[in-house]
Formats: sequence, structure tokens, C-alpha cells
Amino acid sequence: MREYNPREFEKETYKIWEENRFFEVDYSKPKNFCIMMPPPNVTGSLHIGHALTFTLQDIIVRYKRMDGYATLWQPGTDHAGIATQNVVEKQILAEGKTKEEIGREEFLKRVWEWKKFSGGTITTQLRRLGASPAWSRERFTMDEGLQRAVRVAFKKLYDEGLIVKGNYMVNWCPKDGALSDIEVEYETHEGELVYIKYPIVDSDEYIVVATTRPETYFGDTAVMVNPEDERYKHLIGKKVRLPLINREIPIIADEYVDKEFGTGAVKVTPAHDPNDYEVGLRHNLDLIKVFDEKGILNENAGEFAGLDRLEARKKIVEKLESAGFVEKKEKHIHQVGHCYRCKSIIEPYVSTQWFLKKEVAIPAIEAANRGEVKFHPPQWKNNYDAWMRDLRDWCISRQLWWGHQIPVYYCNDCGNEWASVEEPSECPKCHSKNFHQDPDVLDTWFSSALWPFSTLGWENGEWGKGIKWQPEDLKRFYPNNLLITGFDILFFWVARMMMMGVHFLKEVPFRDVYLHALVRDENGQKMSKSKGNVIDPLEMIDKYSADVMRFTLAILAVQGRDIRLSEAKMIESRNFTNKLYNAARFLTMHQETFEDLENTPIKTELGKWMLYKFNEAVKNVRKELDEYRFNDAAMTLYRYLWQDFCDWGIELSKVSKDSIPELGAIFKESLKLLHPFMPFITEFLYQELSNTTVKENTIMLKEFPKAKVVEKPANFDLIIEAIVSIRRIKALTQTNIKKAYVLANLPEMAKDYIKKLAKIEEVEFIDKPIENAIRDISDNLETMVSKEEIDIKPIVDRLTKQKEKLNKEIEKLNKKLSNKNFLEKAPKEVVEKNQKELDELNEKYKKIEEELRKLNA
Repeated sequence: MREYNPREFEKETYKIWEENRFFEVDYSKPKNFCIMMPPPNVTGSLHIGHALTFTLQDIIVRYKRMDGYATLWQPGTDHAGIATQNVVEKQILAEGKTKEEIGREEFLKRVWEWKKFSGGTITTQLRRLGASPAWSRERFTMDEGLQRAVRVAFKKLYDEGLIVKGNYMVNWCPKDGALSDIEVEYETHEGELVYIKYPIVDSDEYIVVATTRPETYFGDTAVMVNPEDERYKHLIGKKVRLPLINREIPIIADEYVDKEFGTGAVKVTPAHDPNDYEVGLRHNLDLIKVFDEKGILNENAGEFAGLDRLEARKKIVEKLESAGFVEKKEKHIHQVGHCYRCKSIIEPYVSTQWFLKKEVAIPAIEAANRGEVKFHPPQWKNNYDAWMRDLRDWCISRQLWWGHQIPVYYCNDCGNEWASVEEPSECPKCHSKNFHQDPDVLDTWFSSALWPFSTLGWENGEWGKGIKWQPEDLKRFYPNNLLITGFDILFFWVARMMMMGVHFLKEVPFRDVYLHALVRDENGQKMSKSKGNVIDPLEMIDKYSADVMRFTLAILAVQGRDIRLSEAKMIESRNFTNKLYNAARFLTMHQETFEDLENTPIKTELGKWMLYKFNEAVKNVRKELDEYRFNDAAMTLYRYLWQDFCDWGIELSKVSKDSIPELGAIFKESLKLLHPFMPFITEFLYQELSNTTVKENTIMLKEFPKAKVVEKPANFDLIIEAIVSIRRIKALTQTNIKKAYVLANLPEMAKDYIKKLAKIEEVEFIDKPIENAIRDISDNLETMVSKEEIDIKPIVDRLTKQKEKLNKEIEKLNKKLSNKNFLEKAPKEVVEKNQKELDELNEKYKKIEEELRKLNA
């Protein structure tokens, strides 16, 4: 048998798989399965979160493909507006230029060049992981067909009045422009609460307001108090003079004010605070901006104009202090919003933006609550509901050049505004050719929200028909069957796909949503470069193999729990691959090639036992994969292949050589069961055992095993139990036992297996205990060794410890079963189960006591 070199074999085999189009949709299959690849950023590279997502997706895709489905795993990449523009902007700045200097057309040309240069990085890396999407259908969120789909979607929503433009207060990043609510990340900051004195006009009094943002006070248009606050009732309706600039503003009353916070009086800055914005609308207050889109203070800030808002804060407070307008300062812990992309501090900012109205979410909420989509784990349904019900209008415009430019046009002559899918030639109202397009682009998530159906040809026009997609694909693969992604983009992406899918196609975009948790380090810490605890999946693939990386992630992927990843776990998976290789090598040492299981009659007792164990594994793995319990399926495979097949099947076959052809056939079938998790080594071993090649006989297109009803042979479980029992006596006593007695109903043929694997010279089956013997008590039998052969002290110690442990368990159960509250409230079956367990423990306890009595006699 050949040596297995993972790096070489993975590279060569993947190339054969792809070149022979083994990943593509087989339209001849009657059942359909579709899953969408969450499109990674076109400028990105594979990180451990990607590795988890794509491993789980590939497992389910390979399973469905082998199980007779026309399987579409739709690949693609996202244009990642902000991230990609930032990369190219930095390149241009390094040349001593700005994007404004080279102009929009040239800038976009540079971005497309960068996309061409770096866009294949992550898809190449996905191939190294063994991912098997239909690569011929790869899409890009700004390819020609998807651009048209985005424009159609926009126009439909615009014409329905669901996309509107207006002056709104938005989350504003001085670097990246407008952001939606979920693109803001909040961090705890220790700031300063500054108490500023506002002189009251025509009075020697002043009113004190507390603020964490003194740099915005130039935009104050009122001071506000609670109408029920006795301290300030006499001031309502009067005016104050703003310190330093002496502009007069009114004192107003509103129940919004918290009397207990600060001084109970607050400044109202409608242009720079979302709550103040609402107050300004209610009280018809002026809206005065004090800094521009880059966060630079303007002429309204007087002598501080030209300073960055954060830089100006300290200087403004110093000036107010020197002029006697600061009463005091206090430390203040509060939450500060940051841009999720560049980490700049976010400003509430009034800007003209495009919004998708929140009403579009209502049908998607209703569909989820009718059970049309199922979440795994199910608790995410509550998170989805809560977020969707509290939804605000979605700001969909971005102040970028890279992205889907908003398909709205303005006539420079008659002022007409209209949306158009195609590039217009004239104004539809006055027929003027003097018009311009809106300069902003759409939020990246707008185009990603169409991904489950735009990639299937929805409103793609004639682009790519017959090459990228088939006309019947939309009907065949929508709704998608499953979505697998990280929980962190439930609101960014999943909820928005729900909105768009239900709105445009009147059906949810997928039937099941599996949200996996984070991959953390072995101590449960979030991975970060600053901590130095990042695990690079590509390095792990180089070091251990793609199969090891995949299997480790799968076996740790418990629904709803963060994954604690370590190299120690990788080593366990690597040892598993070694175990599989050694099993195949043992088999091929005795027989060059093996038939498939369907062509191999199973006649030996060992073969029948192993066939039963295999079918139990098939039944469990299928159920676990169908329920997306990837970790349970991986553990089932691990236990079956390592313990049942390798530790016992292979070892027992050394006694029963005539069973080897049968075990080889069962092992080949077992490799099919494991293939979705470990595609490469299963392919290698399958070809070695078959003496065929990947191209002519790939395992990935074989039928996934189906569970069959097989009678369980009783003998081998008892044989194994006897072997383990004798090994236990030998291990505890460190004695070279020559003869053992087994109290069990076993046939003569079992003796050879027990002698060989327990490494004893003689074994005798008995129907009653022998005198003056040491006994090991297991679940279904007892083994005995004459006291003359054994030092009894270790046995006494072991039984004493067993007795103490049993005693604690018995006390615990007795206490529970004597608890009246438990007996009344617990279900009947639970009480019965506890009672049965107690009876069994008491029986074991009596046996141990009896044995200790005999030993000490």
C-alpha cells in the first residue's frame, strides 16, 4: 500500500475532482438540495470562522450529493464596499494622490484591477479546505447579472414607496460615511461629565447642564427640563445665553428629561444627538450643525473652527473653565459607538440618505412565526423576532464610489427624479438629455440580501444564461434548503435575506437556518492578533492536513456553544487519520483488493457483528446530519471506526482470518460514511482498497450508505466484555495470568479470541463461580482468576474504591427518592428510572461487599 502524503494527494485529487466537474449540479437526480455560500469579501483571506462555516457546509453538501440529490452549493464573493475601497484608497495615497484627484472613473478602474488581482485568493484557499461548490457557477455581487438584479429590486421598492430619501439622523463615520444601526459596535469608555453654566438672559442666575460632549454645545438650540421638576418650573419659557458665543436659546419643558441624571437640565443639540433630534422635531427647534462630514468643526464653533471634534473637546473645556463657565467635572462610564470597519468613533449626523422602510420586514416576521423557517439552535428565533420587531428604517445609501451606484437619476432642467433599471437616454418627463445619477452607492448588504435568488437568475436579464445558471434553477432551488453561517451576521444578512426573499418571491429564502458560534482559543478567549492566539487554518492544513482541520472543527461544533480550538484537538484528529490508514494497511497486507459491500456475502460471525455495528453507525450518522448535529455525527464516526472497527474488528480478525474480505468490504462502505467529513483520506483509502483511480471511481459520487436492519450477534459483545474484564485484572494486579474463568454462556469458538486478545494461555467457560478466586464484575459477565496466581492487595483497593463511589451514588439517589417534593412533581418515568438505577447500584454494591468478604476471609 502506498504511503499517504496529505499535501500532495489533496492538491492532485482536488484538481481531478474539479476538472471532471464532480462538484457540478447533476440535473438527472430527482431530488433537489441547495445551499448558498455566504459570499466572503473579495479582498479577504480564509480565517478560522470561514473554515468552520465552509467545513459544515461542505459536509452537508457532500452528504446530500452522495444521497441522490441534484445538489447546488452556490459559490461567490462579495464586493465589500467599504473594505475594498479602503484598500485601494491606501494604495493611491501611497502614490501621493487621492481618489478625488484621479476621479471616479479612474478610481473604479483601479478597484476592478485590484479585484482581478486579489479576488481569487480566498476561493483558492477554499479549495485547499476541500470545499466542493459548483465552481463553474461562481458569482460576484457586482457581476453584470447581479448588478441588473440589484437595480430591478431597487426600482420595484422605489416605485412601491418603500425606498425613500430624506434628511434623517444617521450613524456617521467621519471616514466611511453613513452606517446602518447594526454596523455600529459599542464599547465602554471612561469619559468626563462636564457641568457647564448657561447664564439666564436678563438675570444674574444661571442653569447648569451636564454633558459628555461639550464640543457640540455650539449647536444647542434649547435647554430642556422636566415639566414636573420643581427646581426649574419658574425658568420654563425664559432664555439662556450660550457661553463664549452669546447666542440666546429657550428653556423648554419635556417629559423625556430624567430628573435624576446630572442636574436634571439638559442641552438640546438636534443636529448631533438622536434623542435631541426627536425633541427638535417635537418643539420645532432649529437644527445647527457644528462640524462637517469629516468631523471638523465649522464656523458655528467660532474660534474653534477647523479643529477635529475630538481634538477640540479639551480646548473648549479649558476655555470654558478659564471664562468661569464650568462648575465641575466628573468621571463618567458610558457606551460609545464605533464603526465596525475602521473603528472610528461614530457621530449622530443629519444627512440626506436613502432608506428602506421598516414595513418591508412585516411579511418576513409573519412567515417565520408561521414556522416556514426553522432556526438551529431554536433560541435564535427569539433573537430574530426581537430585532425585526424593533427595526428602524434601514439606511441603504453609502458615501462611496465602489459598489452598486444608486439607480436614481435627476433631471438638471425640470428637476424630475426617477429610478431606472437601464441606463436612461433622456428625462422621461421633459425628454432633456441633461441629467445626472445619484453619486452614492448601496449598502453592501443590500445586494447580499438578494443572494439566495439573484444567483439563480432572478432578473439577471440575458446575462450568463445556460452558462452560470439554468432557466429552471429559480423554480428548482428556491427556497434554498439550508443556510449555514455565523450567528454574528443574523441581522446583517440573514434577516435581510428574509425580508427581500419574502417580499419579491413571496416565500422564505431557506427552510432551515443553522447559526454556528464563535471559534475561540483553548481557554475560551476570542482570537485576536494582539493577543497572539489566532489559529490560521491554512497553517493547520499545512501542518496536519485539510481532513484534520475539518474533522476537528466538526467534532467541536456543538449547537449553540462556542468552539474551543487547540492544536491538541488537531493531534487527536490526526491520530484518527493514522488509525484509519493503519487499518487499511493491515487489510491490504492480507488481500490486495476488496469488493464493495453489496457484492460481498457476510458469512462469518465477526463479519456479522461488524456489519451490525456499521449499520448502527449509519442510522445514527444519518439522523444526526439530518438534524445538523455535526459534532454528534463526527463523534459517532470516531467511536465506530476507532473503537468498534479498528480496536476490535481488526484485532479480532487476527484470529478469524476468513473474515478479512468481509471487513475490507465493510471498511470501504464505512469510508463513504466518513467521506463528507474527511474527503481526502477517504478517497485515498477507497482507491487503495479498490485498486482504482480517483478519476474513474471517485468515492464522492458513490451512494451514501443506507441503514439496513441486521440482526445483532450476541457473542462478540460478550467476547469483548470478557477480554476487557481479564485485561482489567491484569492491569490492576500487574500479574502475568495464565488461566481465566468466564462465567457466561459463550460458544467454544470464543476461546481463541479471548486467549489471543487477552494474552492468556487458557480460558474456561463456567456456569457457577469457582472457590478461592478473584472476580471482576462487569455488566453481563464475571471473570475469575485463582487467588494462587494473584496478589490480592490491588484488587482489594480497587473494590474498596468502587464500594465508596457506589455508596455516594446510592446516598444521593436515596435522598432524591425520599424527597416528597421530587416524588410529587417529577414525571412518573423519571421516578421509575431513578428507582431502577438505585436497584442496580444496590445489587452491584452487594456483589462488591460479598467479594471483599471473600477476599478478606
